[in-house]
Amino acid sequence: MKDKYDNWTKEFMDSWKDLDWKRTLETLAKDVEYYENPIDSPCKSFDEVINLWNVVADNQKDIEYKYEIVVFDEKNCIINWQMTRTMTSNNVKQEIDGIFQISLNNEGKCTYFKQWRYTR
Repeated sequence: MKDKYDNWTKEFMDSWKDLDWKRTLETLAKDVEYYENPIDSPCKSFDEVINLWNVVADNQKDIEYKYEIVVFDEKNCIINWQMTRTMTSNNVKQEIDGIFQISLNNEGKCTYFKQWRYTR
């Protein structure tokens, strides 16, 4: 079971690092309950999720990451991740420490995605 979550996280983060937002979207089910911010309502449609991701290739670069699966069971997984990236608009380097809470379906697509993150 851990392999399933590890494979998903690696593909999600690798596609983000590669600035391949269309590949990132392929890790998500079309009916994903997607929370970009834990205190906001989830995206109302997959089109909203697309709108969050289709700017990635234009607004960031030089992405490096690492992650650790903290805890998991058959329904949920908690992942701690760290990333460095450069924002292209101002060339500022950011450090991020975050948590993903995910659920995957039988096809390995994410059906529930919530993240918490701190950016420095």
